[in-house]
Amino acid sequence: MLTLDFHPTGRHFLQIPGPSPVPDKVLRAMSLPTIDHRGPEFAALGLKVLGDMQQVFKTRQPVMVYPSSGTGAWEAAMVNTLSAGDHVLMYETGHFAALWNKLALRLSLKTEVMALPGPDAWRYGVRADLIEERLKADKAHSIKAVCVVHNETSTGVTSDIAAVRRAIDAAKHPALLLVDTISGLAGADYRHDDWGVDVSISGSQKGLMLPPGISFNVPSARAIAASQQATLPKAFWAWDEMIEMNKTGYWPTTPNTNLLYGLSEACDMLLAHGLEVVFARHQRWAEGVRAAVKAWGLLIQCADPAVYSPILTGVMMPEGVDADAVRKIIHERFDCSLGTGLGKIKGRMFRIGHLGDTNDLTLLGALAGCEMGLKLAGVKLAGAGVQAAMDHFSSHAAAKPLRQAA
Repeated sequence: MLTLDFHPTGRHFLQIPGPSPVPDKVLRAMSLPTIDHRGPEFAALGLKVLGDMQQVFKTRQPVMVYPSSGTGAWEAAMVNTLSAGDHVLMYETGHFAALWNKLALRLSLKTEVMALPGPDAWRYGVRADLIEERLKADKAHSIKAVCVVHNETSTGVTSDIAAVRRAIDAAKHPALLLVDTISGLAGADYRHDDWGVDVSISGSQKGLMLPPGISFNVPSARAIAASQQATLPKAFWAWDEMIEMNKTGYWPTTPNTNLLYGLSEACDMLLAHGLEVVFARHQRWAEGVRAAVKAWGLLIQCADPAVYSPILTGVMMPEGVDADAVRKIIHERFDCSLGTGLGKIKGRMFRIGHLGDTNDLTLLGALAGCEMGLKLAGVKLAGAGVQAAMDHFSSHAAAKPLRQAA
């Protein structure tokens, strides 16, 4: 008989950049009995989580919640706002931006990929000036949407979304702004309304500290108007039924009730603590991890300190070192999971997540596993990364911890 016992003694160090570690309080909430999703109790739950998520997205617009991965939210955003053959500008900052482009092509959209030239393209954020230049050249306004990733999970680069909106406005172009904040939401500052985003796209398994299985769309008024003219086929993903039924706390299809219990608890934790404090905590964790990487003498995948991600740090290996072989040693010897390099940087780097249900000591333990694994793999390190992280955390006081007490 096949057994699936992946849990040795102690706590596994899940340091991938999502799914992130889930707080015990959220896991307990998800274990509550399932209720009738057409009954009055569910309506109360539905209205609560929809209102909570408006606060997380910083919006007054409707928030739609799908029982799907973030890929579903990509598709929902596109099929509700676009028609077959529409010209879409996709800015590529990493592997997930490239996957979003692949999905757009499958939906029969005409995509134009914009990226920096050369092998280091994935080490930088979105260049808003290039978007502005391209849109100014589009005199016929054939480009219907601009698609960018807020926090690129494959590289550890966070882009300036407000600057992209300013670029679109400066070009006096009517293109919609679609933003993937799947790994950014609830870990990095995000403002749907203030930044003029037309569709925000996110998922549950990163900063919201939940398992995978919930995705989100938040449209602007312009996006809702566009959805009334868009002709790409849609049924399950359609906004109109979702927006109408959500007004009373219900869903047009069967919702993932137990994950919504978890979402409610996660929102309580985040909002009671204060989103700005949560963002500061992630920045502090990121700074400590980067201090370790720099002490090791290794390069950070993101080459621009102005757009370092607070969610994860990509660690580049010296020439000739297989990053996946290093990850394998760290996992097998020290029970620590790290993110692999994806796409064209596979084998060249690994990713350390610093998000979700974590703390200083968790990160120090993960960094110790990394440091030992790097040495076992024969990587010559310039100095002690764990000590550098300890120095940073001990000299930079943390905000109050995210409490789980019931």
